[in-house]
Amino acid sequence: MSLLIRYVRPELPRAVVAGVLLLAGVGVDLAAPQILRYFIDTAKAGAALRTLTLAACLYLVAGLVGDALSVLHMYTTQSLGWLTTNRLRLDLLYHCLRLDMSFHAERTPGEMMERVDGDAGALSGFFSDFVMWVLGSSLYLVGALALIYREDWRLALALTAIAAFSLPVLLGLGRWTVPIWRDAHEAEAQLFGSIEERLAGITDLRANGGLDYTMLRLHEKMREAFVRMRRGSIIGHVANSTTNILLTVGYAVALGFGLVLYRQGEFTIGTVYLVFHYARSLSQPLQMLSRQIQELQHAAAATGRIAELLATRTQLATRGTKRVPAGPLSVEFDDVSFRYTDDEPVLDEVSLRLEPGRTLGLLGRTGSGKTTMMRLLFRLYDPTYGAVRLNGIDLREVDVDTVRGRIGLVTQDVQLFNASVRDNVTLFDDAIVPQRVEDALGRVGLAEWVESLPHGIDTALDPDNVGLSAGEAQLLALCRVFLTDAGLMLLDEHSSRLDPITEARIDGLVAELLADRTGIIIAHRLETVLRLDDIAILEGGHVREFGPREQLMANPSSRLSELLRVGIERELA
Repeated sequence: MSLLIRYVRPELPRAVVAGVLLLAGVGVDLAAPQILRYFIDTAKAGAALRTLTLAACLYLVAGLVGDALSVLHMYTTQSLGWLTTNRLRLDLLYHCLRLDMSFHAERTPGEMMERVDGDAGALSGFFSDFVMWVLGSSLYLVGALALIYREDWRLALALTAIAAFSLPVLLGLGRWTVPIWRDAHEAEAQLFGSIEERLAGITDLRANGGLDYTMLRLHEKMREAFVRMRRGSIIGHVANSTTNILLTVGYAVALGFGLVLYRQGEFTIGTVYLVFHYARSLSQPLQMLSRQIQELQHAAAATGRIAELLATRTQLATRGTKRVPAGPLSVEFDDVSFRYTDDEPVLDEVSLRLEPGRTLGLLGRTGSGKTTMMRLLFRLYDPTYGAVRLNGIDLREVDVDTVRGRIGLVTQDVQLFNASVRDNVTLFDDAIVPQRVEDALGRVGLAEWVESLPHGIDTALDPDNVGLSAGEAQLLALCRVFLTDAGLMLLDEHSSRLDPITEARIDGLVAELLADRTGIIIAHRLETVLRLDDIAILEGGHVREFGPREQLMANPSSRLSELLRVGIERELA
């Protein structure tokens, strides 16, 4: 409940307006039957046509006012629901983006979309309808019973007993079904995650004949979601049927009392209509309560999942207060071990130190730990044992954003967004003025390309790189780091898929980037190795060899010399 209150509080004025509109609407709904009773009784008594016309007009006005209040109330509550849940969506997304990579590695993007958007959407109805409808239904229920009490306390007591019995039954059904709906939403999230994952890999699935297996797995996920959703729906219908049975009893009691009292001369025909109308109108608040209990089931399940997600804490220490100084940074791995799971460590007691302004080449086969070292430096993970330091400062003692602000990263796979060129280069940082973006694009040789676009730097790019060559995508990635204040550059060698001209241009830009910076490059080519100051060769998570490149090359028994003799590209492929 504290979670819901937190998000409703900023919209409290809007909620108050909705409450006032609700009270006014309830008052009009309770008054309208009184007007109709007056019309029936005066008509039976032979009242003048003018009197009947005025009563009819008053009843019509009450109906129009009630409809207008209902529309305004709906507008206000819908606005309340969307504003609060959109704020919740933003907080959930920001929270997920702050979690470490071990959290995201265990979940598919589709599942996370369901957690962020689907669960928040389930609360939208709660914010916009549940609270106000439950309050309105309760007020109407109390008001109708009070007006019936004015006519006959015995009838009011009987209907009160029926309502008092109905509410605990409906609430009990609600508590019973909350865990059922939680399981149903979890199965739905797994289904969406599976669909998203298969669509993302559609090319590989087609090329390798995996469509049949994909459809089989999708069928299994759909069946699981279907079974759980069906179970929840059945329980919801049980609640509705229970309500209808109780309401039928209420109708019979009201009609029976009314006829008996009419025959005894205690009720007029208008009063019989009045009490029956109020008794029948009790069905609306009770049915609404029943329906909203189903919404509560969805909302309670969603709230539990949201609270669980918000309670998830990153494994990275995020409260560091130390600052990383300006300029080139020294890098130190001090007896670092790391494992992604409980399996064998990916890095095992790795120790090396890179002085400020020098460049290091990481060599090794796939799975040797090169990329993991990059991830530890960028603080996507923290080491299991040991410490990673920049300028002698343990990265766990520095705020995550501060660390990443001092490190530039360029990988082979460039992620582009469905946004403008400027947003793709600045990564949506509005503080970077357009002139700096244009200067950086010109610096990497993309000025003519940008000029050819219909809207310049405001032209939207395709997230799948359609229309962009691999070289242009790499140049955009380099453009990003030219806008940073990085003292350390991390590069996964970029040129394995490029033509010679683009490769030469990128090599020149990389050399420019590394000027007055420390650099670490995952190297695959001999040309790159020969430009580096130091070399570290990884094998099985250990540092097999580390030292100045020239010194290692001068030693014929070194592992680097051996790689150079047999061919780096072939040996490390």
